[in-house]
Amino acid sequence: MLQQEQIEQIADELLAADRERSVVPLLSARNPGMEIEDSYAVQALWARRRVEAGRTIVGHKIGLTSKVMQAAIGITEPDYGVIFDDMVFENGSVVPFDNYSNVRVEVELAFVLDKPLTGPACTLFDVLDATKYVVPALEILNSHIELRGRTIVDTISDNAAMGAMVVGGRPVAVDAVDLRWVSALLYKNQTIEETGVAAGVLNHPATGVAWLANKLAQHGTTLEAGEIILAGSFTRPMWVERGDTVHADYGDLGAITCRFE
Repeated sequence: MLQQEQIEQIADELLAADRERSVVPLLSARNPGMEIEDSYAVQALWARRRVEAGRTIVGHKIGLTSKVMQAAIGITEPDYGVIFDDMVFENGSVVPFDNYSNVRVEVELAFVLDKPLTGPACTLFDVLDATKYVVPALEILNSHIELRGRTIVDTISDNAAMGAMVVGGRPVAVDAVDLRWVSALLYKNQTIEETGVAAGVLNHPATGVAWLANKLAQHGTTLEAGEIILAGSFTRPMWVERGDTVHADYGDLGAITCRFE
């Protein structure tokens, strides 16, 4: 476990890396006793500093929902991060490439809540009941910590690599489609790069939202009505560079396009 002074030092280091668009050495290598709860404490302090600077929390993201990714990083459950108001882009936006580090894109579904969700006994059915609508979304990953050798404490401390999101397509009620079978084709510069089906997220994307509500309960937090929840990627991260155009085709749920400049 880390001391409070160490947690504050790491949070300040990550805030500086975000301002400077820089990448710092692995936290796990420099703090060998660091545990998962330490990393969530770093994230919470980082988020509080952003709120104090005038930003507003509008939701949460869920990461590492894939069994393959969990095995690769040595964990058995997902992680989460915070979404702020300045992280949300509309469909067709031009995204400032220089605002992010290690820029990658993932295909996801976003749940917009109509009711609060509280753990520790939240279920998939509670999530469906509390959801106003589900809408396609792209997550833009933003990693301020070097990627090679990264562990779960590095990822969580860095706000689960949440950089931004692009919302588009057609919002649907949870009973209007079978969410498990929502699929997407991900293109970069008119070339298809990835495909995926939403059941790849814990067998049902709402399962991740239930996990999040229960995990937040352990940290004394709940999901509020109106929050946007990124439910987890069902494609591998796709690297992007300045000048790239990204297009995700969700079939009946529409499409999302953005360009990085």
